[in-house]
Amino acid sequence: MNDSSPKLIGNLINSVLHQLGLDKKIKQFEIVELWSNIVGEQISKVTKAETIKDGKLYVSVEHPTWRNELLYLKKELIDKINKEMKQEIVKDIIFR
Repeated sequence: MNDSSPKLIGNLINSVLHQLGLDKKIKQFEIVELWSNIVGEQISKVTKAETIKDGKLYVSVEHPTWRNELLYLKKELIDKINKEMKQEIVKDIIFR
């Protein structure tokens, strides 16, 4: 086996996932898992990413005051998430 085999296998797996339409689903799960890293410690202390459905990320927020503050940051957070994922996955965030 040569040094390029792992890279070729990785490319093949990515290609199959893309063909099956699963690559976007995997990225959606990644966003939920990486929420804390993406938004930072302060926001992650009072929020929890729950799920993504139809381009909408659902986030629970502990306090109404924080919910209002996050509404002002929504566009910035969407941009930050999509930049991290290197594609547009999230179109809206629903804070509840």
